[in-house]
Amino acid sequence: MTTNPKYIFVTGGVSSSLGKGIIAASLAKLLQAQGYRTTIQKLDPYINIDPGTLNPYEHGECYVTDDGAETDLDLGHYERFLNVPTSQANNVTTGRIYQSVIDKERRGEFLGKTVQVIPHITDEIKHRIQILGNSGDYDIVITEIGGTVGDIESLPYIEAVRQLQWELGDNNALVIHLTLIPYLSAAGELKTKPTQHSVKTLMESGVHADILVCRTEHELSNSIKAKLARFCNVKQEAVIQSIDASTIYDVPNLMLDEGLDKVVLDKLNLKSDEPDLNQWNEFLKRHKNPKSEVTIGLIGKYVELQDSYKSILEAFIHAGAENEVKVKVEPIHSEYLTPENIEFKLQHLDGVLVAPGFGERGLEGKIEAVHYVRENNIPFLGICLGMQMAVIEYARNVLGIENANSIEMDENAENPVISLMESQKNVVNKGGTMRLGAWDCDIVEGSIAHSVYNEKRIKERHRHRFEFNNDYKDQIESAGMKATGYNPDTGLVEIVEIPSHNWFVGVQYHPEYKSTVANPHPLFVAFVNASLQYKKKK
Repeated sequence: MTTNPKYIFVTGGVSSSLGKGIIAASLAKLLQAQGYRTTIQKLDPYINIDPGTLNPYEHGECYVTDDGAETDLDLGHYERFLNVPTSQANNVTTGRIYQSVIDKERRGEFLGKTVQVIPHITDEIKHRIQILGNSGDYDIVITEIGGTVGDIESLPYIEAVRQLQWELGDNNALVIHLTLIPYLSAAGELKTKPTQHSVKTLMESGVHADILVCRTEHELSNSIKAKLARFCNVKQEAVIQSIDASTIYDVPNLMLDEGLDKVVLDKLNLKSDEPDLNQWNEFLKRHKNPKSEVTIGLIGKYVELQDSYKSILEAFIHAGAENEVKVKVEPIHSEYLTPENIEFKLQHLDGVLVAPGFGERGLEGKIEAVHYVRENNIPFLGICLGMQMAVIEYARNVLGIENANSIEMDENAENPVISLMESQKNVVNKGGTMRLGAWDCDIVEGSIAHSVYNEKRIKERHRHRFEFNNDYKDQIESAGMKATGYNPDTGLVEIVEIPSHNWFVGVQYHPEYKSTVANPHPLFVAFVNASLQYKKKK
């Protein structure tokens, strides 16, 4: 443990999609495995207050924390690697920075001064960076700065880093710069010039990179590392190769081999030990040496972009390793599912997950998928909207309520088995106004959920506006679908099951957000196991 928190800033050059989040999470894992209390935060340069209103095609999934913050998907990586919950303080956008400064100006807190980018915006950024460090909970705070060095929107963040480096002093802050070393196949060589230019751009803003992490498809020779060190003004041991890996979970070991943790701790004047990665490597061994394979269909409407369902895909990796099973996820676009092609699309699957989402598009395809899975006894997991579609399908095809629907699809629905939550009826603004964050759920004993969690009360994260309409509860339960989880305060149905089915569970919450390498989510573990048992019986 350290007396004062140390700060590490991760910046990116050339391309903003180099994997800064994975490098930050991997370094944090190595530091945590040596006993340092480590956390990571993400500073995003866009003007949205948070990613909650962004299209998944635009930004990937929106990740939700226990305290209800809608955040960047990189926070999911941070939690999955570190097994430590993040919060509102771990993700800050330019929109939030400016909103805070403008609110202060309106309250007269600047005493009539002219409000400017420097010092007011940069001071707010510095304040946000140091909130986690000042909490007393962490020895090391890693701050990932989104975007690319040189972008106009990133300039205030880089200036804030420059000021903090100077204010915190030697051995208390360092800058890692992540760059791309492209390989020109025609010439058969790696090119260092983009990295040199990127470091030069950073220096023009007054910030000196202490460590270079170089993304590459090919091994970097000592001569290339020496060249980069010479022209970028860093020590050769501070030029770290980040070669493409078969899985993101290999990256901590790759960074360990390169000595990234040693270089960082040396520059921060902290003691370096051999990190304890036994549990991590046990997970990797099971992940890479499966004994069986299952194919699970992921029914969604954003399946073209894998990042749209990032946490679900990672939860399957964790659950697969726990079961020593390779989970082959087959993305299926719900918009193109019809009664005519449903059998062809789903009959070969060992399990089906109907994914969360918003809006009307593709909902009938999700309902068709649930119908087929229910009638053919295929293991089913419905998450949020997926659970709601299961309720609608059951009401239509088992109870015979043909016009059963959700208010989301038809606000004048005659039989709204899924309705707008009472707390949402007067909401006008879209951003940050859903039911968000961790909420209690009481589980009915003897249910699948109870056997999965082995607890009577759980806490899970939410992100929704619509809910199971309790007016139809008795009717639905008498027909065979049971509500087996409730919020103790509101009576909101959190979990539905069909006991007569092979394995059929729908949940109103998002279990994928809480799955980590150290603690695979029990619902995903049970679902993968049910899919494996179903496959064996086929």
